[in-house]
Parts: sequence; C-alpha cells; structure tokens
Amino acid sequence: MKIGFLYPSWTKSYGLFGYFARSNSSWPPMNLALLATIAKDAGHDAFIIDGAIDDMDVDELVDAVLAEKPDIIGLTTYTPFFHVQVELAKAIKEKAPDMPIIIGGSHATIVKEKAMLPCFDYVYAGEAEQHLATFLDSLGTGGDLSTVSGLIWRDGGEIRVNETAVFTGEFDVMPIPDRSLIKHEKYFLGTLEGRRHFSLVQTTRGCPWKCIFCASKELNTTRILRRSPESVVEELKIAVNDYGIEHIFFVDDVLTFQKEHILKVCDLIEKEGLKFTWESSTRANLVDDPTIKRMAECGLIRLSLGLESVDPSIRDTMNKKVPLKYYTEANQIMNKHGVEVLNSVMIGLPGESAKTVHSLLKFLRDSKEIKQANLAVAVPYPGTEFHRMAVAGENGIKLHTDDFSEYRRYGSAVTTVGDLTPEDLVELQNEGFVSIYSVPWRWKPMYGKHGVIGFLLLGVRIWQLMKWKTKKLFRAIFGTGLPPALVAEGHHGDPKNPNG
Repeated sequence: MKIGFLYPSWTKSYGLFGYFARSNSSWPPMNLALLATIAKDAGHDAFIIDGAIDDMDVDELVDAVLAEKPDIIGLTTYTPFFHVQVELAKAIKEKAPDMPIIIGGSHATIVKEKAMLPCFDYVYAGEAEQHLATFLDSLGTGGDLSTVSGLIWRDGGEIRVNETAVFTGEFDVMPIPDRSLIKHEKYFLGTLEGRRHFSLVQTTRGCPWKCIFCASKELNTTRILRRSPESVVEELKIAVNDYGIEHIFFVDDVLTFQKEHILKVCDLIEKEGLKFTWESSTRANLVDDPTIKRMAECGLIRLSLGLESVDPSIRDTMNKKVPLKYYTEANQIMNKHGVEVLNSVMIGLPGESAKTVHSLLKFLRDSKEIKQANLAVAVPYPGTEFHRMAVAGENGIKLHTDDFSEYRRYGSAVTTVGDLTPEDLVELQNEGFVSIYSVPWRWKPMYGKHGVIGFLLLGVRIWQLMKWKTKKLFRAIFGTGLPPALVAEGHHGDPKNPNG
C-alpha cells in the first residue's frame, strides 16, 4: 500500500494574525513523519506533502498528491481546522471519487463518528502509532477491519466504531521519524537570537493535570509516557548532524515534570558535543534555579508557561492549581539565566469580566520580568470541561456556535461570558494586544521572533487598533467615529470596520 499524508495551509483563517501564525507555527509535521516511518518500516510506501510550508492552495495540493498515485490519503486535524480538511477531502473526491481518505488527530478522537462525513472513508480515534500498519495490511489484503483498534469505518450502510486506540508499552518502541520525508530546509522559527532552522523532538507525552480548557482526559493523555534519554539524543544527533538543525522545539507538555529525565538528556547532549539551541513548555511551579541553569548551559533559550489568568477565582475555576507567585519567580529565574519566557494568557474563562481582563492587562504591562505574552480568547473545544459548561450554560458561559472554523482563539470568540459578548472579547483582545506590545522593551523579542516584516506588521496592527480605539472614543462623545472638523468636511467612518 502507498499512503500519502497531507498537511494543508490553515493560517489564512487568521486574517492579519496569519503572518504571525505562519512565522511562529509553520512547524514540520513530525507527527506525520512518524506515521509515515511506521508505514515504511512495515513494508508500505509513504510520502508527505506539506501544503502550508509550500504555500499551496487546495487545487495545487490535490494535484500534487494525485500525481503520486497513492492507494490511500491520510489527514490529521485539530478542531479549528477541521473545515480546512473537509474542504481538501471534498476537492480530492471531485477529481478522484474512489480515492480512500482517512482522517485522524485530536478532533477526530474526540468527536469520533461525528467526523465521518461523506468525504471521509475512515476516521481514526486515538493514538495510531501501534495500529497504522495493521490498518494498511488489512486494507491491502481485504482483511477484517473490525480488528483495527481506533478505526471508524463503513460496513455497508452502517458506521462501525472500533474501540479507541491507546498507546501501550514502552515509548522507545516507536522508530525515530525519517526526516528525509519532509523539506527540513524550509522550516524556521524566530528566537531572540534570530530565525533558526528548526525541528521538533518529543521526550515525553502527556500531562497529568486536568485544566478545564484542555481535553487531556478525553484524549487519554493524562498519563506520562517517557522516552529514554539515549533514544532522545540519538534523534538529536540525526537532526543536528545530518540535517543541520540549529534549534529544537521539545514538544513535551511539561518538560520538567520529571527533572532527572531532562537533566540526563542535557548530560548526553553535552557528552555528544551537540551544538544547538532549544525550547519547550512547562509549569511555573516546576521551575527551579539549578534546573534552569543546567538546561541553559546545554542550549535552552526559551521556555513557555501557561499563565492564563491572574484572577484567583478564575484560576480556581479553570483548575490550574499553580499559585500566581510561581510565575513571577519562574520569570525571574529564567531572566537571570538568559532564558526567554513566553507566557500564554487567555481571556473569556468562567468568571471573566472587563475588570478581570483589565487587571490581567495591567499585570502584563507593568511586569517587566515578563518579556512576552500570547493573549488568546478562550475557546470551549469539544472534549473539554469548558465545552460542557458552555453547552449547558453553566458558570455564566453561553456557547453561540458549533461552527468550528470560528474556534480560532485570535480575532474570533464563540461564547458569551457573564456580561461579555463575543464582540466584547475580541475588542478586549485587541486592546490587550496594544497594551502588551506598545511598550518599547517588548519590541526586541517581537523582532527576534518575527523578523523585519513581522515587526513592521506589528507596528501596523498597533496603529490600526489605536486608530480604532480613537474612533470609538469620538463616536461615544460626538456620535461619530471622526472629529467634528472631519465630519464637517464630509468624511464618514465605518462603525463596523475597526481598520477603516
């Protein structure tokens, strides 16, 4: 069997935020590379086409994959981009009606048979690594599909749902992804040290905590799977020495959950003489001076923290369970050792109000130890406790749409939270964007991450939003979005267009 994995471009969904999404989130599809490697190791043929990095539209992507004459096409999806994969699958079916298409990923795992639209022939729910080869073997030989864990399929006119697949055994049984399957030379990530040729490596999988905005329970990722440090460093040697990778993003949810594990990785990096920079994510209460010092000595330059909110009541409701003081301390420790900190925050959680948002923005603007912060609108993704609350109308949350294309976090909101409408949340996000990044001491990090174009777009965005706020002020005072002198000259502002 020959399987073609596709990764379409999705960042156009973000409008003006799209450049920043592309520059910060056009990551090599290593999840697909792992699956393709597993397929090849089992005697099948596999290839990957990344339409995002090659800036291919749907028609170009369809033509490219059909030219390779695959026996089946594989897609992966997250909730806000499910519509992108549906569009792609429909376009494939228009040109090749009999081409089988299977879709997996977190969204498919959560909604299961609801993802089985006419454009898909198979849906995969769960972790596919241990069962992909069985599926391809069964498909190629006409075998019994009911034995394939995780598979959702059509049996005549009936949709059959096999048991969701869960990874069992040792993490090290998985192969090192074949990086020759993707165009590694095209992937760059912005850092304070400039844009770097980068790749992704995973040392652990899972997070034991259960925040209300995360679907970890439904995805069965509350358990921790750990690779051996030796396996991790073997992959690092290939990435750095064979592919010239300069920067690694360890995609662990909580890198320092077991500190001795990452410290052993650091020891082996040093022993092998590997020279590269790296980053990852963790929790603020799992940051300490000796660990950060050692990781920085071995290449750590950035660590992401989930700050989310500074309001104690909201933090309790979202089940974060990390006192706020740890974030200030963690930022101070990392600043001390020259490690950039990226703090993720969100607005629109249960209990949110304009007052709590402004308290958050003031905290971020005044905290010079916090150099960067990503401000998102909280989205009740299916499978999360937040989604259950929103559907049930609990805690002052009301869900307005099940159109997943609107579940973007940036420039869009899908809930009313107390007195805050979706429009209010987007307006507060815009206000926060200006508040956080209009201070000069945050410009260098943005320049480092996004380069000259991104830095100029940042300036344009701030100017647009400040102009929008000024027009709102004049509208409130004079009933128009323009000063009286300009109104007298015949100018007319568009109250529905914040950029016009």
